[in-house]
Amino acid sequence: MVSYNMLRHGVMGVFAGALLLTAGCSEPLSTREKGALIGGVGGAGTGAIIGSAVGNPAAGAAIGGAVGGLGGAVVGDQMQGQERQQERLESELSVQEREIRQQRREIERLNNDRYDEY
Repeated sequence: MVSYNMLRHGVMGVFAGALLLTAGCSEPLSTREKGALIGGVGGAGTGAIIGSAVGNPAAGAAIGGAVGGLGGAVVGDQMQGQERQQERLESELSVQEREIRQQRREIERLNNDRYDEY
């Protein structure tokens, strides 16, 4: 049977590895990468706990980490796609707002010119 200390060290090792991975990145992680990391860490922790129940926390952590990382990457990819779509919509909205302001100024100028003629 696996002792509490072995399980605790295994879970702490998974979290330490994740921390080192994120600390070593020179650029901020993308949403996809964050999803994979969170899924992998969560899956490894859960796998270690489940694996300890059957006598093999390392295998449980490895399997859980792989499955969690893949699932997290898929979810992160979907979220990243939604973020990009939102950015495109905000950009289009900004362009339309500028055009509306420009058209209002032109209408005001035309109205002023019309009144100046009288």
